[in-house]
Amino acid sequence: MERATILIADDDADIRAMLSDFLGSHGYRVIEAASGSAVLAACQNPEGPQPDLILMDMRMPELNGLEVLQRLRDLSSETGVVVMTAYGSSSNAIRAIQLGAYDYLTKPFDMEEVLATVRRYLEYRQLSQEVKNSRRTTTPRDPAERIVGRSPRMLEVYKIIGRVAQSDATVLITGESGTGKELVAEVIHQNSPYRNGPLVKVGCASLPETLLESELFGHEKGSFTSAYTQRKGRFELAHKGTIFLDEIGEMTLATQKKLLRVLQEKEFERVGGSTPIKVDCRVIAATNRDLAAEVARGNFREDLYYRLNVIRIHLPPLRERREDIPLLVEHFLDKHRLSPTAPPARISPEAMERLMAHDWPGNVRELENTIARAVVLAQGGVITPEHLILMDRAVDRAARAHLDLNTFFERRLRLAEAVMEFERRLIIEALARTSYNPALAAALLGLDLATLEAKARDYGIPLDPTALGRHATVDM
Repeated sequence: MERATILIADDDADIRAMLSDFLGSHGYRVIEAASGSAVLAACQNPEGPQPDLILMDMRMPELNGLEVLQRLRDLSSETGVVVMTAYGSSSNAIRAIQLGAYDYLTKPFDMEEVLATVRRYLEYRQLSQEVKNSRRTTTPRDPAERIVGRSPRMLEVYKIIGRVAQSDATVLITGESGTGKELVAEVIHQNSPYRNGPLVKVGCASLPETLLESELFGHEKGSFTSAYTQRKGRFELAHKGTIFLDEIGEMTLATQKKLLRVLQEKEFERVGGSTPIKVDCRVIAATNRDLAAEVARGNFREDLYYRLNVIRIHLPPLRERREDIPLLVEHFLDKHRLSPTAPPARISPEAMERLMAHDWPGNVRELENTIARAVVLAQGGVITPEHLILMDRAVDRAARAHLDLNTFFERRLRLAEAVMEFERRLIIEALARTSYNPALAAALLGLDLATLEAKARDYGIPLDPTALGRHATVDM
């Protein structure tokens, strides 16, 4: 195997000699540069050995380390860079990582740490190339496909969609939160006789009963205190199109009764009005509740349930179609690029194994958020396990038990408290993953060092390395 070439860039000849001798004794080919312009010249020299990794001081004549990083970035160079900086120069280190540096080392050096960093980068580089090569052999997926998955469970879903889309039958889509119910509704609409009309979406859980009725059916001027003008409702706006009633299980019994009339008679009156309004639209409803059980409890009208449940499409949770995870990951890597012109990030086999083993209580939505976050943390390169922040065990248990917002409110878990607790855990996780290096943890979280230090004080999180053993494990 060919030896890796390391470029040592520092204006201090003694440091160059020390690092050259040390890395050379471990089998690496070493070249040197005394200035920033010499680094760029070495990287663009077609006749000389191209460096696989640059160990570069931040303070150099002609061009400093940040300027060199920016030039390399402009050149779309794939050469890895580890910056070397004096102890405490955290702002430059953070900026260097934002510009694409792989890591940084502080002076005076721990030579074993230098060697470990070099080896870690070269392993990362090899892994990146392997993933890139394997991606070339992957069968491309049609980007026009809206729903992703080839598992037997999803193939059954596609069959039902194909059969019902061309009809005007009412459809009930069931499944846990995050499984893609709204996307299925969009696909049905786009392939239906109503596709030239509007797709009107109503979030039944987000509106109180007093507003939901007005949203659905509209109101006449003067029908209540703030009704200064006549307003058309969502059903009226959906005429000759499709209305999607999301989380219909949250609708009150009084509103259910009025909805039943629309489904049966194809007409309604605005709030405060008496003139029947005819409507021709397709109705698609969705819920993460077991409506049959809600009927048994008296929370949902039985006649409305049977009226909605003409065609039922059940979306399986992601944990029951794990074979679709690689395809979904590829889709989200393409969707969430670091920038519009950047190539898709890549994922290591170890990271994919971790994704395959996770239970995904938040389903496809959770997977998409995880990939989008990992792309940012990996700076659009290769996603490794340390870039994956997965929902912790307690939330997994809550999701598997189908705990809803009412359960959380009963436990008095307020939103502000939940946000603060999540932020505290993210800070602890970032510190643990960077061996309690505050500057690196701040860069990982997208914060400046002062903000991280302030938040750590507020949450009582110590920043000294001796705290690693006490705080590295995050539990709920």
